[in-house]
Amino acid sequence: MKRHTLESTVFISGTVIMILELVGSRILAPYLGTSIYVWTSIIGVILGSLSLGYWLGGRIADQSARYDTLSFILFISGLAIGLLALTNSVILGVISRLPFDIRFRAIISSIILLAPASILLGTVSPYAARLKLQNLETSGRTVGNLYAISTVGSIFGTFLTGFYLLAWIGVTKILFFLALILVIFSVFGFLGERSKTRAAVFVILLTLTIGQHITQKQAEAKGFVDTDSAYNRIQIKDDRIPQTGEMIREMLISGELNSAMFLNTSDLALPYSNYYRLAKHFNPLIESALMLGAGGYSYPKDFLAQFPEATLAVVEIDPKTTELARKYFNLKDNPRLTIYHEDGRTYLNRTTSTYDAIYGDAFGSFYALPYQLTTKEAITEMYRVLNNEGVVVVNIISSLDGPRSKFLAAEYRTFREVFPQVYLFPTYDKNDTGTTQNIILVAMKSDEPPALSSDDAELTHYLTHLWVGVVNKDAPVLTDDFAPIDQLIAPMANDRSRKA
Repeated sequence: MKRHTLESTVFISGTVIMILELVGSRILAPYLGTSIYVWTSIIGVILGSLSLGYWLGGRIADQSARYDTLSFILFISGLAIGLLALTNSVILGVISRLPFDIRFRAIISSIILLAPASILLGTVSPYAARLKLQNLETSGRTVGNLYAISTVGSIFGTFLTGFYLLAWIGVTKILFFLALILVIFSVFGFLGERSKTRAAVFVILLTLTIGQHITQKQAEAKGFVDTDSAYNRIQIKDDRIPQTGEMIREMLISGELNSAMFLNTSDLALPYSNYYRLAKHFNPLIESALMLGAGGYSYPKDFLAQFPEATLAVVEIDPKTTELARKYFNLKDNPRLTIYHEDGRTYLNRTTSTYDAIYGDAFGSFYALPYQLTTKEAITEMYRVLNNEGVVVVNIISSLDGPRSKFLAAEYRTFREVFPQVYLFPTYDKNDTGTTQNIILVAMKSDEPPALSSDDAELTHYLTHLWVGVVNKDAPVLTDDFAPIDQLIAPMANDRSRKA
């Protein structure tokens, strides 16, 4: 038995636990989003699993503490994580379609996918402590040292994953890597009678890891990309529109369609994005504009074409999306386009520039809204950086009435606290008030009523979508102190009738 093997074991188990927790959020994101409900479920399930593992490890150790058993626990933990890598898409595909509340689906998903490995890894520290104990006089110090080492491993895993792994190698490779580490340590850290079997499993996992890498490269060559950034899980794929046969390239962020473009034309592929052109109706003299959130940069490219003399500043929090837009969405350098990679709210807080129009497309998914851009304080900053005739055009996903309209009502009322004029344009059907759809909110800094008709046929079409119904006046005003976004969007997270 090598010296410090037990210390190494608890360090590795602590590291793997935290990596698994952070990666778990990316596993669930394409199917359930990244809302506070998902994070609550992941953290709660892993903490509960660890508690059960601590209890179970102590019980097993008191009955029979053997190094070979500890080795086997590591081995089974590795298999559990390897199985997770192979089956998570299938399992989540089934769970995401269940007609249950988003909270229940998030909890069930976390239990099925993350609990088995977490319970097994939770047994490691108490089991190792029992093996390490030699006399009662030093038992407290021994147990404390091992748990401290496990915690240091968790800290290491947290920073390693958040700062590097997710951006470097992606979710599936990380899972196979974790499985390999545990199986390798089981084989070589504890040489025992089952070493040949475990070595064979190691070879299988290594083969799967290499095979997954090759498969991913082949998929990328065919136009499919599945990658992770510091902020999101991003997928890109080519598809064909059934009605027209046109080829389209889509960018999905956390499983939600964020951007798209036609492969053969420069037209805007997503119908709602055409409604950003309403800005030139409400403020025809746009010389400078700001866009918060860009994704695949579909509308920024359209803006530069529509306003050949104007400048556009784009604030996109995720540099990876810009990199992918350059590679897959024909984003080119342009002296009239300036890109800032930071949070839209921090940019609004600090900028001294002023604009004729502000476009908002940071609410591309109701699963993970950046609440800091929804509040009265953020909207006040938008008002501040607008010129006198300035206009804000924001994409919101909601229904017009009923339970799924709660976020729209709150955001509308919050804009009305700051701007004298606010209008809503449902992009699908203004008469279908119960369906979740893209709704364009237009806020004007001027208090002079605008004309709601146009000589431009395209703008006339968009203007006919003006909604004249009553917005729920009992909705809360969102503030930095109180913005219950996840509760407001929960009915939409359970929706199956969204229209783009």
